[in-house]
Amino acid sequence: MRNLTQPVIFDGHNDVLLELYLAGGLTSVPDFLEGRDGAIDIPSAKTGGFGGGFFAVFVPSPKDLGVNFAEMTKPTYDLPLPVQIDWEDAFPVVMAQAAILFELEKQGAVVICRTAAQIKDALSKDKIAAVFHIEGAEAIDPDFHTLDVLHQAGLRSLGPVWSRPTLYGHGVPFRYPSDGDIGPGLTDHGVRLIRRCNELGVMVDLSHLNEAGFWDVARHSTKPLVATHSNAHAVCAHSRNLTDKQLAAIRESDGMVGLNFAVAFLRVDGKMLPDVPLEQMLKHLDHLIEHLGEDRVGFGSDYDGAIVPEALTSCAGLPELRHAMAKHGYNDALMSKLWHGNWLRVLEKTWGE
Repeated sequence: MRNLTQPVIFDGHNDVLLELYLAGGLTSVPDFLEGRDGAIDIPSAKTGGFGGGFFAVFVPSPKDLGVNFAEMTKPTYDLPLPVQIDWEDAFPVVMAQAAILFELEKQGAVVICRTAAQIKDALSKDKIAAVFHIEGAEAIDPDFHTLDVLHQAGLRSLGPVWSRPTLYGHGVPFRYPSDGDIGPGLTDHGVRLIRRCNELGVMVDLSHLNEAGFWDVARHSTKPLVATHSNAHAVCAHSRNLTDKQLAAIRESDGMVGLNFAVAFLRVDGKMLPDVPLEQMLKHLDHLIEHLGEDRVGFGSDYDGAIVPEALTSCAGLPELRHAMAKHGYNDALMSKLWHGNWLRVLEKTWGE
């Protein structure tokens, strides 16, 4: 009988640091160790075969997400971009969430990995491998002093924007139906940021960039194009999803895409409703594999940051997805690539190992 906790998942995106921050900061770390009302913690990871991934630091906007999610249950919607957040407001939040990640490592809950070799080692020892990622560059100053210091502290992945403008570029709004061809892309500072990330070996995350920003990164980056948590626009015509033309560029760069579990980006109707069969996720996977190849597709769950299918409300449910994939006809070699092998490949290439 197949072991449904294997192959272990290395995942492109989660927001558990934000959830722990909102729940009390460092005082909430024991909840991650012992069990919490959320998608990722140690007990759930052991049950589901969750081996780690990109742990996002994210500065939330004051807008009530519950209101946004309610709007996203309508047949069509177009949510305005949240207002830009100043460096002075973003920096303390980033520091607080980074401190939570460091405390998780101190408590033995995760291993912060700076190389693909360290990720492999952690996975082989059943340790949760964590890549320090920042979603939205509000806390990065234009002289890049913050970026350099955070890189020394372990930062290895950065998204220039979330779905709001920054000094560096413009995000894509939550709009359905739509593509991401909405507004301007990177600023001049954004181009400088991409080049500095390339120099440091910090991966640039394309998820949340609008289409103009995507093509700006494609023009100026020397590294593989990577979208950590994005889906196929041909399957779900949401502004956050990637068109076939974008997928072709990612393939040409030898990059990859992590499949997002957020239901609004999975469903054909674009609604933020959780009654999504796992077969719908497989439609996205099939499309991504068709356009990117077997070596450039993985997962980017968005756990603890999105409404996900009912069968996958925590990482303890991942065996259900493995079962659905095997039933769909994915063989062991392909499963291993999708669940962690492809992430290791692209990170080795991006980080220059």
